Amino acid sequence: MTRHLLLATLLSTTIAGAAFAATVDPADTLAENQSFSFWLLDATATLDPQLIESVEDSDVARQLFEGLYTEADNGDLIPAGALDYTVSDDKLTYTFHLRPESKWSNGDPVTAGDYVYAWQRLADPATASSYAWYAELAQIENATAVIAGEKPPTDLGVKAVDDLTLEVKLAQPLPYFVKMTVHSALLPVHKATIDAFGAKWTDPGNLVGNGAYVLSEHKPGEKVVVSRNHNYWNDAATVLETGVFLTINDNSIALTRYDAGELDNVAIPSGMYPQLSADRPDEAFSAPRACTYYYLMNMDAEKGPEALKDPRVRLALSYAVDRNIITDKILQSGQIPAYTLTPAAMAGFTVPEVDYATWTQEERNEKAKALLAEAGYGPDNPLKLTLNYNTDEGHKKIAIAVQQFYKAIGVELTLNNMEWKVHSDIMHERTYELARSAWCGDYNEASTFLDLFTSSSGFNDVAYMSEAYDKLMAESKTMADPQPNYTEAEKLLAADMPIIPIYHYTSSRMLKADIRGYASHNVFGNWYLKDIYRVAE
Repeated sequence: MTRHLLLATLLSTTIAGAAFAATVDPADTLAENQSFSFWLLDATATLDPQLIESVEDSDVARQLFEGLYTEADNGDLIPAGALDYTVSDDKLTYTFHLRPESKWSNGDPVTAGDYVYAWQRLADPATASSYAWYAELAQIENATAVIAGEKPPTDLGVKAVDDLTLEVKLAQPLPYFVKMTVHSALLPVHKATIDAFGAKWTDPGNLVGNGAYVLSEHKPGEKVVVSRNHNYWNDAATVLETGVFLTINDNSIALTRYDAGELDNVAIPSGMYPQLSADRPDEAFSAPRACTYYYLMNMDAEKGPEALKDPRVRLALSYAVDRNIITDKILQSGQIPAYTLTPAAMAGFTVPEVDYATWTQEERNEKAKALLAEAGYGPDNPLKLTLNYNTDEGHKKIAIAVQQFYKAIGVELTLNNMEWKVHSDIMHERTYELARSAWCGDYNEASTFLDLFTSSSGFNDVAYMSEAYDKLMAESKTMADPQPNYTEAEKLLAADMPIIPIYHYTSSRMLKADIRGYASHNVFGNWYLKDIYRVAE
């Protein structure tokens, strides 16, 4: 999707896109069964929009809550809670005109005050949101001071002019600001419900949302069930009655349950795409995703291992990973070997060439051995590290391969498997050595990746601190063309190597042939139950 260009002040901006809900082809006959079941690898940790961190949690929350805009399959923005917006001449004030027919699932009207409350709640230190920094990234006025506790949340640059008019003030112009409003962190929430139920406000029977569906059942680690919200503003155009999200920690078992009819959509296990796409072309598909798979290297001054504070060691560990074996032999679904953080799928971004990407693997291995020797590691003093990864057969296969890659350069790697919640907590606490991680973009601009490793990032789990990097990213916010800074930022990451980029994702999935309307090519994986329907076989 090309960058949405802002128009002059007071010119009403409407974003065209696909239909607001399911558009049924006249040639299709609807099935009697209008349900859809979706696979989640890990249990949902929270359905609170301001606390969500994972893709899985976002997949569910996207059905229960609706923000100012949603996304089409091709990434175009679609008016949702907002009908349109205007922007001031200085590009600092956005005025959103809200949809008057929007209601909460309990029948209350959705107002501008609901967005103000949610956004202030995100930035409020009392909420302890890992995504508080998102308000700062969005350049919302006073976000930095509010997050730091230096100003009250009420000073955040967002206010309700009236019930249907939301005004947002930015600290500096940000061309992609409206794109950022799609993210779960900026979804509105119902204050009266949170006040009434506290931490239990997201439980079935308590949760009040403004999305096309309501929460019917939630058994953590097992399943989430949602059903149609008949107070949703466009419920008349919604077809699916229910959505079921099943948590299955093993991708191969999930595929078996897909084949048994328990799931309608599942990721394809590593190495199986070529055969499944040949045998079942009407169900298997693969499309680019705005995601990068990488290993974290803990550089924390107090908690990280001493070895990883040496850039020579970090470079050696990255060089020794044979990315082509991982993408071509293990995954086999069109994934792209990664030598930089940001994938080419991001709008307007050109992947810069970094030196080690041009070497052969033999050259990388020789350089890795030399760097380790310089750092004091060798046969008489082998480097020993532990890699944590969360439960998944694909993660395990990659970890075993990396263990062998490291053995070839004299590094002894111990593998440590754990469930996602424990793994995630350990990463945030920085009590690991190496850790499997990944990032899927929050909006269609390269900064959604590169801002991760600024000093202020809530997800800088490697403790990478670089004044030069921070400066590049800060300057990029006001540049007409930030690509030069993005290029230099990627080169800094390649030189300092706080992470080991491994591959850029594709979305390789199985989808039942009778399903229509699923956004299979959205590079962020943003899809909506309200757009889906099932045809008679």
